[in-house]
Amino acid sequence: MPTHLLNRRRHSPRPALPLTEGIALEHGRTHEACGPARHRFALWLAAAAQKAARAAAPDAAPGPVLWLPPPRGGRQLNPDGLAACASPARFLFVQAARTEDQLWIMEEALRSGAAALVVAELPEPPAMTPVRRLHLAAEAGGRFGPAPLGLLLTPGQGGAQGIESRWHLAPAHNLLVHNRLVHDRLTGEGTAGSQSCWSLQRLRARTLPPRSWQVLQAAAGGALRAVPAPPAASDPPLPSQDLPRGLPLRLPDGKAGALPLPQEAMAAPAPP
Repeated sequence: MPTHLLNRRRHSPRPALPLTEGIALEHGRTHEACGPARHRFALWLAAAAQKAARAAAPDAAPGPVLWLPPPRGGRQLNPDGLAACASPARFLFVQAARTEDQLWIMEEALRSGAAALVVAELPEPPAMTPVRRLHLAAEAGGRFGPAPLGLLLTPGQGGAQGIESRWHLAPAHNLLVHNRLVHDRLTGEGTAGSQSCWSLQRLRARTLPPRSWQVLQAAAGGALRAVPAPPAASDPPLPSQDLPRGLPLRLPDGKAGALPLPQEAMAAPAPP
């Protein structure tokens, strides 16, 4: 008797939480963020979840964000820094004694569906079995409404097994500064306003290839804008030899330049 492993039914894509144009994380799944700016990535998601909740129900209050700090303590998030992304009143912090307790709390929170976003700061990437349980719990949390989203914050380059997607975020503010200097020197135009820049990489995803962006934000709490990161291939040097070499830069008029590598990891914010 033949067994059909594949079928011809069309599978609709899962609903996703858009972070900015071209970047979204699927609901009902657990994702991973690493890198020196991984906490900011989580705050971006919290802001996106708040915006999505207000769009769906303008008269209702946005749901809470459950945040599980490291089991052995550490630097806590600064409410003043939170306010630039999302209301600090939406964050519920639960301190667990062990990593196993963190994962259990996260699993139960996702299964309940009470929080649209559940974030856990882990000292190391978890194994396959806990991640699989988190996926199942997040799917079950969408029985009576939108499925929640789980996010694991892991040190280094991450490495949680079976994760839906893995993201790496690092500050690259000096990249933006040199971008302005090169543009002004070649075009004779000045740039106004203040912006911040981060280097975002999608290291892994089940259905999408790895990719890199430069994420720009005009002001604290402002909208995010993602542009593809410049290719790693070397480009012709700038006419002026005193400019630093590094990452290539393509200007609107087709000229090529060079930028320095992103700066080192910035220190975490001091406790309130």
